[in-house]
Amino acid sequence: MYTYDEYDQKLVRERAAQFRGQVERRLSGELTENEFKPLRLQNGLYLQLHAYMLRIAIPYGVLSSTQMRKLAEVSRTYDRGYGHFTTRQNLQLNWPKLEDVPKILDELAEVEMHAIQTSGNCIRNITTDPLAGVARDELEDPRPFCEITRQWSTFHPEFAFLPRKFKIAFNASGDNDRAAMKYHDIGVKIVDRDGERGFEIWVGGGMGRTPVISKLIREFLPREHLISYLEAVLRVYNQLGRRDNIYKARIKILVNETGPDEFRRLVEAEWEDTKESSLRLDEAEIERMRGFFSAPDYESLPSSDELLGQIRSGDGALARWARNNVVVHKQPGYSAVTLSLKEPGTPPGDLSDSQMDTVADLADTYSFGEISVTHIQNLVFPHVKTSELESLHADLVALGLATPNIGRINDMICCPGLDFCNLANARSIPIAQEITERFEDIDYQDDLGELALKISGCINACGHHHVGHIGILGIDKRGVEHYQLMLGGSAGDDASIGKILGRSFPAEEIVEAVERVLKTYVDLRESPEEAFLQTFRRVGEDPFRDTLYGDVLYADHSKS
Repeated sequence: MYTYDEYDQKLVRERAAQFRGQVERRLSGELTENEFKPLRLQNGLYLQLHAYMLRIAIPYGVLSSTQMRKLAEVSRTYDRGYGHFTTRQNLQLNWPKLEDVPKILDELAEVEMHAIQTSGNCIRNITTDPLAGVARDELEDPRPFCEITRQWSTFHPEFAFLPRKFKIAFNASGDNDRAAMKYHDIGVKIVDRDGERGFEIWVGGGMGRTPVISKLIREFLPREHLISYLEAVLRVYNQLGRRDNIYKARIKILVNETGPDEFRRLVEAEWEDTKESSLRLDEAEIERMRGFFSAPDYESLPSSDELLGQIRSGDGALARWARNNVVVHKQPGYSAVTLSLKEPGTPPGDLSDSQMDTVADLADTYSFGEISVTHIQNLVFPHVKTSELESLHADLVALGLATPNIGRINDMICCPGLDFCNLANARSIPIAQEITERFEDIDYQDDLGELALKISGCINACGHHHVGHIGILGIDKRGVEHYQLMLGGSAGDDASIGKILGRSFPAEEIVEAVERVLKTYVDLRESPEEAFLQTFRRVGEDPFRDTLYGDVLYADHSKS
C-alpha cells in the first residue's frame, strides 16, 4: 500500500495543527458556528442529530493492520467503542467531542491517516473495487491510478469549493463492476484497445433525489492523459455547474441539461489546452506508483481451485461460508475472504473496538497485514492461503464476523437514518435489523440467491436504495415514518434504477411487504438459478405490484 513521504506527512500534520487552532477559536466563541462550518467540513467533521460525526478517510478502501488498531484505539478512547464503515470505504465516528477532534487527527497522522476532504464541496475519497490487486478478472490493479488521482485532487486550489461534492471511482474488471462506477460523478474504467491500455471515462452519475446513470463521454483515453482529462471535466463543471440551487448543483444535472454530446465537446475543448502540460503522466511515475502496490511475499503454491471446490462441496458452516464469502484469487494457492459486518443484532457496517483489534491481529496472521473496505460495508482479507480457510473461519466465528451472507438479502446497505442524521425522514437501522431477524434462516437466504437490499432514511440516498434489487426509502408522511418500496435497481455494469411500485407502507408493514415480494419472486422464477433481478426484468413490475396492493390489507393506505 502507499507509504507517505515527508511531504504527505507534513501536509497531514500541518492540517491537524491548523484545525486545532480553529477548534480552539470555536470553543472560545471567537468563531460562530456559521464561520466554523466550512472549516470543520474541510476536515470531515459534521454536526449531526445528537453529536458531531467525524468521517475518516480510507483511500480506495485499503487499510493496514496498524491503521486498524489505531482506529480501534481512537474509537475506544474518544468515542463509544465502535466505528461505522461507510459506502465510500471510509470510517465514521458518531460521538466524538469537539474538543477531542484535534487529538484524534494527531493520532491518525501517526499512522498515515486523516479526515481531509471527506466532506464539503470538493473531490471526496477515491474509491475502487475491494478486490483490486487480487481479482482474476481485472486487467490490472487500479489502485496506483487511484493514488495518483488522490494526490492530484487533495488540496487542489481550483476544486476546493466546487458547486457540490464530487466523487470518482475506478473499475478494472470488465463487466464485473464492483465499485458502482456508473453512479459516480466520474467513473474511470480501465480498458484495452488494440493492445494499448487506457480508460473509458463516464461522467454524470449519481443517486440522491435525482438518480442518474452516468454517460460515456470518452471511449478511450490513453493512460498518460488521465489527470489532464479529469481536470478538464472538473474545470467545465466548476465553471458551469449551478451554485444557485443545491438540488441542481451536481454534475449529473449539468450533463443532462447540456446533453452528453455538448458536454463532451466542452471537455475536449478544455482538454486541448492542457493535455500536453505538466499534468501528463510519464511511464516512470506510473511505474513508481505501481511499486507501492506490488504483490506481497506470496509462497509458491499450486493452484487451490480444486481444494476450494472441495471445501465448498460440504454441507456444514465452513462449506456455506466458503461458498458465499470466499472468492478465487489470481495468485495460485490463495483466496480472498469477505468478513461480513452484517451479524444479526448489529447495525450494518458497525465494528466494535475489540473486533477491530482482533481483525488487525487476524490480518497479520492470514493476510499479510492488509484489509480492504467494501462499499457494501464489509471488510476483505485479500491474501488468504486457501489451506488456512478452515482455521480463519473458526477465528471469525469466535469474533462474530463469519456470517455467510455475502450477496444475500441480509448483506444489505443501510444508512444511519433518523437515529443519527438530522437530514433523515425515517429510521433505517431498526428496519434493517427487523429484516435481518425475519430472514435470518441462511437456507432461505441461499434459496433466494443473489439479492441486494438497500435502505435509505431520506432522499439523499446514502443507503443507495435506488440501486437495490429491492430498495427501501424512508419518508415522512404527515409526521409518521413510512417506507417506499422499489424494485429492479442495479449498481453493477448492468446499471438500472429501481422502480417505485406504489404507495408507501408504515413501519410495522414494510417487512411484511418485503416478504410478499420475495414470495412472488420464488413463485415466478423459472428455476432456482434465475436470480431476483433476472426474474424482475423478465416479468416486469406488475406481478409484484398486484401482490402488494391487491390485498385488502393495504387498501386503506393513501398514495404517497
